[in-house]
This record gives sequence, C-alpha cells and structure tokens, in this order.
Amino acid sequence: MSVPLPQYLSIRYGAHAPDLQAPDAALPILEQILSHRSVRHFLPDALPEGTLETLIAAAQSAATSSNLQAWSVIAIEAPERRAQLAELAGHQAHVRQAPLFLAWLADVSRIERIAQYQQQRAEGVQYLDTTLLAVIDAALAAQNAVLAAEALGLGTVYIGGLRNQPEAVAQLLGTPAGVFPIFGLVVGQPDPTARPAAIKPRLAQSAVLHRERYQAPQSLEDEIGDFDQRLAAFQAAQGMPASQWSQQVVTRLRDAAALHGRAQLSQSLQRAGLSLR
Repeated sequence: MSVPLPQYLSIRYGAHAPDLQAPDAALPILEQILSHRSVRHFLPDALPEGTLETLIAAAQSAATSSNLQAWSVIAIEAPERRAQLAELAGHQAHVRQAPLFLAWLADVSRIERIAQYQQQRAEGVQYLDTTLLAVIDAALAAQNAVLAAEALGLGTVYIGGLRNQPEAVAQLLGTPAGVFPIFGLVVGQPDPTARPAAIKPRLAQSAVLHRERYQAPQSLEDEIGDFDQRLAAFQAAQGMPASQWSQQVVTRLRDAAALHGRAQLSQSLQRAGLSLR
C-alpha cells in the first residue's frame, strides 16, 4: 500500500512540491531524509556508549570507488581540542558545545603505505582524479553517518569552515602527507530549550533535475523561479536577516577574497601530497 509523503515536501518546495507517494515500508526512512535539518544548539552530554562505532559502521557501509576506501575520520571529543577547532573554523560555538566532532579526511596515504609495504609504486595517487575520488568517498561516508546519527535521535551540522585555515587544522589533527581534512561534522543531542532547527527550503526540482540532456535556462526567473521569495519568507519566519539567495551565491563566490581562506587550498593540497592537476 502506498501513502502520501508528509508535509516535509511542502516545506522544501512550497507550491512546487511534487505530489508523491511511497510504500508504507519506505515511509520511516523517507521521512527521516526529507526532514533533515542542521542543528546548531547542543547539550554537552556525552553520547551513549557505542554511538561513535555505530556512526563509523554506517559510514563504512557507503559506496566507495573501486573499493579503495580512500578516506579516514578523526573523532575529537576532548573539550580543549574542540575549542581549538571551533576557533579555526570561524569561531563556531557549536563545535565547542557538542560532545563529538568528526573531521573527515581525504586519505590516499593508506594506499601509499600499502604500496610501500609491497615495494610497489602508487603513482596514480598524484592525479586529480584520485584526489576527487578520495573527497567523494569521504562525503558519501559522512552522509551515511549523518543518517545514522539522525536515526539515533541525534543532531548534526557540517562544518565547511574546517578549510578556512587548512594548514593550522592539519597541524592540530596531525595529518601526514596524503591526508587532507575536507570538512567537519558536529554530533550531539539537540538542546531542547533552544528553538528547534527548521527544515530549510530548496530550489524547485526543475532547477536541478535535467532529463536526458542538460538544459541551461535563459533567465534568472527560469533558473530559480520564486526561490528568492520563498527563502526570504523562511528567514523572516525564523527571525533571521532576510537576504536574496541569488545575490548571496554570487557574492559568496565573487573573488578569491570572498572565499574566506579557501584560496589557500591549492597550496595546502599540494603540501599534503594531493594533486589538482
């Protein structure tokens, strides 16, 4: 038996929400996925025993290109180290507040060591495709961990600011050549006294879904529809400063200075032994 999907679709898409149904058995996991939200207010309480290992088991169950498993993760639980990472990631209080911070790493060093053990070469790790492979592997693994955390009733939020000061972060984490921290993940019990995080609107499916061939729109209206207005309404309802999304994305990537430290990435990747060529 199929049942209509819940109102999460209306929150994501507004009037553009597709009319979808799903089998009863699929409803719990789809509800969990569709209701995803970032959490930025956490209790400091320690996580139940076995939580970290459960998250890693979920992460290792994600797809990995050619079964190379070119990623690693560092679990940071010590308050003083979380505080240092919070400062390096842009003074983000929730990094310090939550009991667990996971630093996800593109990691080809394991492959290089395995080659050395066998007195073989691994020259392929020096190419862009391998760097992309490692980053994608880590991202897939992390998202599996997020789904597992939410299934356990925990909250999460990704921390791209881990790349703001990549060399300082690498030094703090002790990452060797062939390893690069690409993003962090905060995990903890959501603070019930804080205003709950809301489900954030997204572009209409027509903006991201192409059929058979890529079809480039010819105007801003065709490109994003009413998303500027929908997001502004969401921000107003949440008591957030309203902004035009279409202007925000251009401003965010206007020039190197707007990248907030990410202009250092090429040099840092090269020093880590990962390639952009």
